[in-house]
Amino acid sequence: MDPVIVVGAGPVGLTLALLLARQEVPCVVLDEGPGKDEPRPARTVVLREDTAALLERLTGVALAEQGVRWAGWRSLRRKQVMSEITFEEADPAAPLHIAQHVLTHALRSAATAEPLVRLAVDSRMDAIEQERSGVSAHTRGPGGTWWRGSYLVGCDGTRSTVRKLQDIRFPGRTAVERHAVAALRAELPWAGQALLHRMPSWRQSGPSAGEVTARPLPDGVWRLDWLLPPGKDLVTPELLVARIRETLAAWTGGATPAYELLDTGVHTVHHRVARRWRAGRVFLAGDAAHLLGALGTQGLDEGLRDADNLAWKLAVSWHRGPHETLLDSYQAERRAVVAARLRAADQVLPVLRGGGGLRTMVPGTARGHDALLSDGHLGRGPLGAPGAYADSPLAPLLLEAEIPVGTPPGAQVTDVRVTAEDGSFVQLRDRFDRGALLVVLIAPGTGVWDRKHWVSAGVMPRLAAAVSALPHPAELLVAESYPGAPAHSVLLVRPDGHLVTAQSGVRPADLYSAAEAAVGGAVKQEAEVGSAAP
Repeated sequence: MDPVIVVGAGPVGLTLALLLARQEVPCVVLDEGPGKDEPRPARTVVLREDTAALLERLTGVALAEQGVRWAGWRSLRRKQVMSEITFEEADPAAPLHIAQHVLTHALRSAATAEPLVRLAVDSRMDAIEQERSGVSAHTRGPGGTWWRGSYLVGCDGTRSTVRKLQDIRFPGRTAVERHAVAALRAELPWAGQALLHRMPSWRQSGPSAGEVTARPLPDGVWRLDWLLPPGKDLVTPELLVARIRETLAAWTGGATPAYELLDTGVHTVHHRVARRWRAGRVFLAGDAAHLLGALGTQGLDEGLRDADNLAWKLAVSWHRGPHETLLDSYQAERRAVVAARLRAADQVLPVLRGGGGLRTMVPGTARGHDALLSDGHLGRGPLGAPGAYADSPLAPLLLEAEIPVGTPPGAQVTDVRVTAEDGSFVQLRDRFDRGALLVVLIAPGTGVWDRKHWVSAGVMPRLAAAVSALPHPAELLVAESYPGAPAHSVLLVRPDGHLVTAQSGVRPADLYSAAEAAVGGAVKQEAEVGSAAP
């Protein structure tokens, strides 16, 4: 069967290619550039716990050693400390700040070493043709040619050629926020901590800037972002240097300390969502499908979750034939999550930035506003937390044995230690992205006994038989405990780590129904659910 064509060799495209290879699907990555990433210290990304772990699984690189996990978070308003959070050393829940070119290099190196991934550099795509059995893409350049694929995914950024060729609209808001950005080496009072300073008390050079953010990088480097007022005022080098000097002087309580300016830029945030994320055998992911980033949220995080969601669904269809419900669920799940995050940002922007609107209708305190901004920067709440697929078309029908646990259906499961089928102890997260469903039995005490003593006892033989009969390959794992899950409960987890259902005991029929729904074989119909209502 033809490989999957991935258009774009940024972090999202390379992540998708590696995820497909992990599930034994070959792919071709069309890179319009020369295959080298220009170092830009002021172009950085903040990764949340789940996306950082995903990239570490794919690259084998300890990204925390290439970037900085925040030691803490400090929020100031004028001179008052509004909130302060301290993260334990090496706490995976701490956001990870890393230069984008460092991240892309790690992904590109992993892709180059992967036999199932072919990187085609200097290959700018300019045409797409779809057929019932596949898709073709034409590239121009020194090696201009037609590429044949089973599916094509546009990960080609804001000005996506794939999106334009498929005539997909990209509505939304332009220039929601603008930031002047500088990367510099300096010694600040908050070593390793990220800082949000709102309404600083010192006089700002030029047009008023009501907010500045500082985020640490390795080797004493910091990225500073100054929120700019609405409009298109030119950010001159002189203005930026003046802001750097007075900001550093105010933070250090005296004259401007010594610093080395490494890079500058202007970052403009747009909010847009593509009308469609699928057109036949063509899909959109990352910035080609959505743009967000106001109030500290991170667009790359969502792009990586796009890749994680889509990869296993393409793999199922590549290995076992097209599953239209499964493929359609990519747009249904991911677009709903991104749209909800954008709605949340649009609702609070007037409150936080002023200018009427909700500010005149919604009561709130400075501390409450600070909490909203902290959510975006720290990856919490409606602005920042990973989305759940509660209303997914892959959700199973109502199951008699279903029970609530600490993770709601559709959300990503908590990472716990599990025993694999070979008796080894691994983290549950390490079994993600291999294409198999995961069935996790909660069995207290199994961690202290040799596997041979319990693998053939109790409910294990019945559960093992039920797992082997599922309509999709599945791996049986055993955990001593799981948040909110009673003993002998069974969790069914998707290949991308999202919970399908938790059941009380071993119920082969319910487990089979849930697994069938999870891979697109059964769909929750409103009419069916509604018919049970009085």
